[in-house]
Amino acid sequence: MAYGEFIATVRELGDYDDREEAERVTVAVLRVVRSRMTPEGVDHLAAQLPEPLDALLRGNEGPVESYGVEEFVRRVAEETGGHEITGELDASAVLTTVAGTITGGELNHVLSQLPSGFAPLFGKPDLSD
Repeated sequence: MAYGEFIATVRELGDYDDREEAERVTVAVLRVVRSRMTPEGVDHLAAQLPEPLDALLRGNEGPVESYGVEEFVRRVAEETGGHEITGELDASAVLTTVAGTITGGELNHVLSQLPSGFAPLFGKPDLSD
């Protein structure tokens, strides 16, 4: 999927007013995702995302952090300046687009690095425990 198509999908799923808002939310969500994944996992995921999103993901300098879905959503809300309810919607719009962009094997790899409960954010509630 090309970058423009990726952002258009996020915009549609998140019902954002414009492309800039969809891009801002996408960057915020991916920043939080990269803090939660190993460098190897980030590299694999980044390889399947369009430029410049791949470079954004690979910019992880910090240690891998361990937290669950609620903290993930809170951090997304903090990054976007929104509330936890909008943080969940923002995360879902971006991660569902990610799931539609990457291979099934890579999605399984990503989900294997995250605690249970993340699959619905990727639009895959059937993969939940």
